Amino acid sequence: MKAIRGALPFILVAALAACGSQTPAAQTGGTALTWAVETEPITFNPHQWGQNKARLLVFNQFDALVARGEDGSFVPWLARSWKVSDDGRTYTLELRDDVTFQDGTKFDAAAVKANFDKLREPGYNPTVAAIQLHAFDKAEVVSPTTLKITLKEPDGLFLDFLSSPLAGQVSPKSLKEAEDLKAGGPDVVGTGPFVLDRYVRGQEVHYTRNPRYNWPPQGSAHQGPAYLSEVTYRFLPQAAVRIGALTSGQVQVVEGVPATDIQTVKSDPSLSFQSALNSGTAFSYYFNTSHPPFDDRRVRQAFREAVDLDTVLASVYQGTAKRAWSVVADTSPFYDPSLEKTYGGDAAKANALLDAAGWTQRDAEGYRTKDGKRLTVRSVAAAPYVRDRRDILAQAIQARLKQTAGIDFQVRIVDQGTAQKAYEDDAFEVFENSRGDSDAGAALNLILPKGGAINRTHFADAALDTWLAGATASSDTAERKALYAKVQHKVVADEAIVFPIYVPSDQIAASRNVQGLGFDPVSGTPRGVYDVRIAA
Repeated sequence: MKAIRGALPFILVAALAACGSQTPAAQTGGTALTWAVETEPITFNPHQWGQNKARLLVFNQFDALVARGEDGSFVPWLARSWKVSDDGRTYTLELRDDVTFQDGTKFDAAAVKANFDKLREPGYNPTVAAIQLHAFDKAEVVSPTTLKITLKEPDGLFLDFLSSPLAGQVSPKSLKEAEDLKAGGPDVVGTGPFVLDRYVRGQEVHYTRNPRYNWPPQGSAHQGPAYLSEVTYRFLPQAAVRIGALTSGQVQVVEGVPATDIQTVKSDPSLSFQSALNSGTAFSYYFNTSHPPFDDRRVRQAFREAVDLDTVLASVYQGTAKRAWSVVADTSPFYDPSLEKTYGGDAAKANALLDAAGWTQRDAEGYRTKDGKRLTVRSVAAAPYVRDRRDILAQAIQARLKQTAGIDFQVRIVDQGTAQKAYEDDAFEVFENSRGDSDAGAALNLILPKGGAINRTHFADAALDTWLAGATASSDTAERKALYAKVQHKVVADEAIVFPIYVPSDQIAASRNVQGLGFDPVSGTPRGVYDVRIAA
């Protein structure tokens, strides 16, 4: 599996040797923290961020212009304040004047403009340019602390973008001189409370405290530099290994606690446990409608009806997973509860639908056939995005589909490059995805409209695109909710192009003396460690 494209120049033999000789922070005490994480980042550049599981690392090193408060409202961060014109097309940001990047350069309006210009540069991040910044026209420096941003049209998601990891501010010097800008690393720096000084592929990433830091977002538990002097994130993709490292004292914190170990953690008086549901979109299977068999709506419906999802989730997650009924997670204000219990788990209906679609024959292995061809459905998933025992979940669904309806569900977990080639070659029928965007609309704009960056259903509908565009342009919550309700009914109830499965959640288990851990109030993902301390 390729975690980051190319060889990063800062992965040194000396770093590898040092990693092997380090004494676990849990044993040495002090203000060093070791945290085991499930997923290794594909990149350390916030502009390229795309893994929800890696979000907690981004805001250690980088700050955004705007933050989200505990109630979900937008609050100041690097921008002290902002004004929006009556027509919704002009944003005037008043910036802090006491911020410096970790390379010593000044944070100012010119630096913010350089970040916007880079994000619009062809080939840098075309998805962000086409989706999050689709309405962006230009950024103008009014003064060292004032930036004027002009949009081509109103965008109700623009402030959400300014608060996201994608808007993490990168030093203009890094933008110009970094050896591998897209991959990130020690030479791609921000203004955050920690400095990335070592990364060992497949093993760990290490941060040290930024001693000059004194500009946390409004609502932080303290001011000034972080409490911790250093933090090491170890990449331990196997859940049993993570939990073993925690209980043996090799690490002090883990995220991604499997259902099989939650009770063990909760019953240990030396450990604490927290969990939170993620925002954005539910983990779902998206059906590729560009070719058989999912060009037939009856087959899409049959796939969903053939799976007794409640039983599957109970088996795989032992009662800890919350079933999803819509593409939008039920933590979102735009979730439409009227979809609940309207489909799924009806084996007789599944078989009747397949019969009506012409899949009436069976081969020697019991799979349905039509015109001599087996009813085969392929899922190709990129390993860096597989989390929450989704491989085991797929196997359980695979067994149900064969037993209940004779569908041959083939599951492959491959490296990112292989998965991307399969998508480009249209050599798949199921695309699995969940998005942790704090505003579900941002995720829907990526996945559902014609030409969407990751619209791998290849489904196109003019009304759907109109609703999505209208919801994006509006800043009225009630109007957006009504439009997104139409979207959900179209893709879930009417066209069955998506099979919502469960609402993702994150879990944190930690030694009792680690204080200040928690979750982002909007995304539901673990916070960075700025406010974390180790009690004596």
